[in-house]
Amino acid sequence: MWIIPGQNQTRVSEFILLGFSSDPTTKSILFSVFLFIYLSSVIGNGLIIMLVCLDKQLHTPMYFFLCILAMLDMGYVSTTMPQMLVHLLAHSHTISFAGCWIQMYVFGALAATESMLFVVMSYDRYVAICYPLHYTVILNWGLCIRLAAGPCVCGFFSALLHTFFTMSLPYCGPNIVNHYFCEGPSVLSLACIDTHIIDIVDQTLIVLMCLIPISLIVASYVHIAKAILKIKSTQARFKAFSTCASHLTVVTFFYGPSSYIYMRPNSSYSPERDKQISLFYNSFTALLNPLVYSLRNKDIKRAFLKVMKHGRM
Repeated sequence: MWIIPGQNQTRVSEFILLGFSSDPTTKSILFSVFLFIYLSSVIGNGLIIMLVCLDKQLHTPMYFFLCILAMLDMGYVSTTMPQMLVHLLAHSHTISFAGCWIQMYVFGALAATESMLFVVMSYDRYVAICYPLHYTVILNWGLCIRLAAGPCVCGFFSALLHTFFTMSLPYCGPNIVNHYFCEGPSVLSLACIDTHIIDIVDQTLIVLMCLIPISLIVASYVHIAKAILKIKSTQARFKAFSTCASHLTVVTFFYGPSSYIYMRPNSSYSPERDKQISLFYNSFTALLNPLVYSLRNKDIKRAFLKVMKHGRM
């Protein structure tokens, strides 16, 4: 704690993250499980980035966006899990006020960027299926770079607003955050003043960063579904659908849990339940995304076998 000059009021200088359990045996088990998940996520996404960079046949808009998604997932999971792993082994579960600020900002920025990147990826599938002959003309590299930069700029700017409004509030104690990282709503609940206005700002940002992307993705797939149904060949129709299946799967993994946590009424807030759900979209999606794209994608498998073959030579 530190005292605000000129005021009879203290402000916290650090927060305590409760995490998942205080039982030593349970913490050891959780450490092993989460370490495996973290390393698998980093290796899996790193492998996709490496394959896309090394294989010229993967130098297409689809795999360019997939590479960016993998980089976001690596950053996403690395923002929270290393600290959680340290806290599972250490007696102290503290994080400095500045550290909490940075973690909240980076996590929010990457999450918002990934949310909008899924819209770009759905547009990529829309052009590929609805305008296959003009795919490379429409999605030229100049447009691809702009489509990738747009979500990054918007995501990092919106997260800056959210983090600034949250962390500029007075926190006089208690300083115990019932979560495994500095998640916005969990920290905001500790503020010393009424947070009604901040809640409105947060809900507005959530609508912009979550509901609008979901609506755009749904709109894209409505057009995609119409185009697929017009294909007479059953085999061609199945092939067109399979190119979208991986994207739909990862979108569901991401938006399902995150929408429940951030778009549900505050009255239904449950710290323990929200910790478990946030762990899914924060950690498990970063692990599942490379599995979904690699297991269902012949190009990724081919590139992997090609790299392995050259590696043995």
